[in-house]
Order: sequence, then structure tokens, then C-alpha cells
Amino acid sequence: MADLAELDKNLLSILAKNSRTSVSDLAKSLGVSRLTVQSHMDNLERKKVIQGYTIRWHPDHIESQIEAHILIATDQKKLSAIVNSLKSLPVIRSLSSISGEYDLVAQLMASSTQQLDAVMDEMSLIEGVLRTQTSVLLSKKFER
Repeated sequence: MADLAELDKNLLSILAKNSRTSVSDLAKSLGVSRLTVQSHMDNLERKKVIQGYTIRWHPDHIESQIEAHILIATDQKKLSAIVNSLKSLPVIRSLSSISGEYDLVAQLMASSTQQLDAVMDEMSLIEGVLRTQTSVLLSKKFER
């Protein structure tokens, strides 16, 4: 963010805390007009600094969900097909390639242990998935 104007940095900071903040409220907080805020937001989107606007889960909702990380070892020749298969599973929030013994890590949010178990079973059936290791998140100490 070093090449961003101070106004842009402040705008992004407010949006990071609450992406639903209205343009009017952003303008008041930043001490500029709504048109200026909208112009800067449009510019940040064009520059691909802002990719989208999202939600943050309320802690009460998160507590009712099962969050897990699943490490996945793969047959590298089938990696692309594996990624496409995993993309179709809606409980997977993100999938990243990693270094080390495993090739991928999937971050999941399931509504129950039964749903998590079903997803784990489904993953093991994907051609090219060699093995998995699941860690269930017990509590979040902090989040940024």
C-alpha cells in the first residue's frame, strides 16, 4: 500500500473494518465529499486494489460452525483436476498451495461434524488425492 494516497489508505482501513459502510458515512469519516469517496473507490477497483466487498462472520455464527484446515497430498500430474473438483465443494472457503509434505491446504466451514466428515470422504474419492490430514479449529485467539 506504499504507493497509495493517504486518503486511499484511510478509506481502505474503514472498509476493512466494515465493508458495508455507506459512501455518505465514509465521506463524513474522511472529511471529503461523497463524490470524492466514490471516485477513489472506483479508482481502487480499477487498479485492482479492491477486488470485492465481503462480510465478516459474527462470532456467534462462527461458534455454531465447524472450521477446519485439511492438508492434501496430491499426484502432481492431476493437480489441476483436483483443484477444479475441490472448487465445486461450497464448504471450502479457500484453497492454497503450500510447501512441504502436503501440496494444498483447504480452509473449510461446515455446519456440523457430519458435514465435515462427508466432505472429507468426498475429498478422499477425488482421483489424485493421495492422503489428507484434518485439523479442526477449536477457538480463534484473534483475527485481523
